[in-house]
Amino acid sequence: MNRRFSPLIATLILVASPAVALAQAGATQPAAEAAARTLVVTGTGEARATPDVAMTSFTVLRSAETAREALDAANAAMHEVTTGMGEIGVADRDLQTSGFSINPQYRYDNQNDGTQKPPEIAAYEVRNSLTVRVRDIAKLGEILDRAVTLGVNQGGEISFDVAEPQEARNAARQEAVADAMATAEVLAEAAGVTLGPVREISESGGQMPPQPLGRSMKMMAAEAAPSVPVETGENSFNASVRMVFSIAD
Repeated sequence: MNRRFSPLIATLILVASPAVALAQAGATQPAAEAAARTLVVTGTGEARATPDVAMTSFTVLRSAETAREALDAANAAMHEVTTGMGEIGVADRDLQTSGFSINPQYRYDNQNDGTQKPPEIAAYEVRNSLTVRVRDIAKLGEILDRAVTLGVNQGGEISFDVAEPQEARNAARQEAVADAMATAEVLAEAAGVTLGPVREISESGGQMPPQPLGRSMKMMAAEAAPSVPVETGENSFNASVRMVFSIAD
C-alpha cells in the first residue's frame, strides 16, 4: 500500500510547494516595504565661544664662527627668555622646548678664473624654539613684547583655543538635531506622509579656525594691550548629524 501511494504523495508535495513559496513571498513583501519606508535627512549646527587659552612660539637664533660660540649665545638668550616668562606669571608647566638645531653656514666664493671654489663653513647657526601656553590672554601682548626684549628674534605664531569646549560642542549638536528634525517635518508634510520615530542617528563634526573680531572689539583690544595689540576672535564649533526616521503611513 505504501509503495502504491508514494508517487501521489510526491506529486501533492510538488504541487503544493509553489503555493507555499508564493505565500511566503507575499508575507515578506509587506515587511520589506515597511523597512524601506524611511526618511533620511542631515542637519548642521554651529556654536561660538571666545578663546581663553593661547599658544605662541618663540625662537632664539644666534650665529657665530664656531658651533660652541653660537650655542653659548643661544643658551644665554633662551635662559633670559624663560626666566622673563616666569617673572610675568607664566608657569614652568606652560613652557616647552619645541625645536632645536645647529647648522653650518656655508660661503660660496669664486676663484680668479671665475669658477666657484668648494664651499667653506663661514659660521654656525643655532636655533632654539620655545612654545608658551598663555592661560591669561590679557597678558599675551605683554608676553610677546617681553620675549622680543629678552632676545627672541624669530617666531611669534599664535593660536587660540577654548579650555572647556564641551558646552559649545553640545550646543552645536543640539542645533544640528533640531535642524535635521525640522527638515524631516517639512519633507514629510510635502510628501503627505506621517513622520514616525527616529530609527538611527549618527554624528560628525569639528572645530573651525578662529573668526575675526568686529571693528569695535578690535579697537578695545588694541587699547587694552599697549605692548602688542592682539585679537582673540571666536572659535566656531560645528556639528553635523544624519537621522533616519520611520514613515508611519
